[in-house]
Amino acid sequence: MRLGIIGLGDIAKKAYLPVLSEREDIELVLCTRNPDTLKQLAQKYRLDEMVQTVDELVTKKMDAAVISTATEAHAEIAEKLLENGISVYIDKPVSLNYRETKRISELSESSGKVAMTGFNRRFIPRVQELREHGKASLILMQKNRFAAPDHVRRFVVEDFIHVVDTLRFLMDTEVTDVKTQFLKNGELLDHIVVQLNGDGCTAIGIMNRNGGVTEEIIEYSAGTHKYVVNSLVETTHYHNEENSVTKFGDWEPTLLKRGFYQIMDHFIECVRESRTPDPSIQDSLITHEICEEIVRQIDPEA
Repeated sequence: MRLGIIGLGDIAKKAYLPVLSEREDIELVLCTRNPDTLKQLAQKYRLDEMVQTVDELVTKKMDAAVISTATEAHAEIAEKLLENGISVYIDKPVSLNYRETKRISELSESSGKVAMTGFNRRFIPRVQELREHGKASLILMQKNRFAAPDHVRRFVVEDFIHVVDTLRFLMDTEVTDVKTQFLKNGELLDHIVVQLNGDGCTAIGIMNRNGGVTEEIIEYSAGTHKYVVNSLVETTHYHNEENSVTKFGDWEPTLLKRGFYQIMDHFIECVRESRTPDPSIQDSLITHEICEEIVRQIDPEA
């Protein structure tokens, strides 16, 4: 199987290249406009094939590609690849524009090629385990950043989208209502609090990007049991006024703890077997649609 990696920025260097370069069953082709980056990474990972444009990559008879460029380029690249019979894995979000995301979803369906969004939290062991503890009635997730307020659309669609998708995954039921509270400072958004309602479940997502700490915490309440996942790697279980802690072993790699090995395995299997990934691009479209509704509730002109 021949797999391209398009865009060799921070996330590609930290996650996709280390994970994919370990596999002996795929041929990697690097793609970026920066010749120095190409040369450096090709030498580091002992790779022979590299190109500087997506058009060049298309001529290399690729089976699939990981799109890890700037968000603004995602949709155009995905469209070109799908039209040329190449399956795509797209870093979240598919696009900052909902109509573009919908077009990619439709194109994946009509082309018969796999398209998948990089919602890695669905593949994180400590997050996946929560659904095994029974249906939650209340879920609370905070994903905060230190002193980094941003414009509304980028704040919500590029960052808070992880919170929305993780809550949808954990709710395991249709979201029937969305309520949003927020605080703006001029043109920039400081924080938001979003409530998603579904059958028998309330999920609350919080993001403060003008606070004093970068953190990620999930609280999952199912009956008289409460589970708190801290930094995506440690779970505390509370029940009958007692608690217990589940941790990874010291030698478990960080990229496994954060679901990158698992999500890449799943994508590659789906491409090989021509089957629909979970989440499908159509399911991911629902997450993008909810984010679009949140943006509309904060600023209809954004």
